[in-house]
Amino acid sequence: MRPTCEIMVQRVLPAIRAEVARVMMVEFGCTQQQVAENLGLSRAAVSQYVSEKRGADIDFSEETLDLISIFASELLNDLTPKEKVKKMCEICKHVQKSGWLYKNAPGAEYCFLCGVDDD
Repeated sequence: MRPTCEIMVQRVLPAIRAEVARVMMVEFGCTQQQVAENLGLSRAAVSQYVSEKRGADIDFSEETLDLISIFASELLNDLTPKEKVKKMCEICKHVQKSGWLYKNAPGAEYCFLCGVDDD
């Protein structure tokens, strides 16, 4: 069995980044370079996210998409690196709690490091 964090890092975080990049470019008119700088990525990575070569295999719920959109808008307000990580973790926790994990990785448990529980 793969650890929950491995599943989330390999599948969910790239999908979150892809959606953030798309929102920043489409809804807020950012360039790939601006998105790359905000997310700490290369412009090439942003291009792959936007062209759906990375992070395109997850269909997020409307609620998750709303959280990602809010995060994308907050990135435009010069969040600190710590705030960026915290916001990304909040979205990741939300995805775990939404039931995505159980549907897509049967047998996986909530991440004990993130503090996600069965609330």
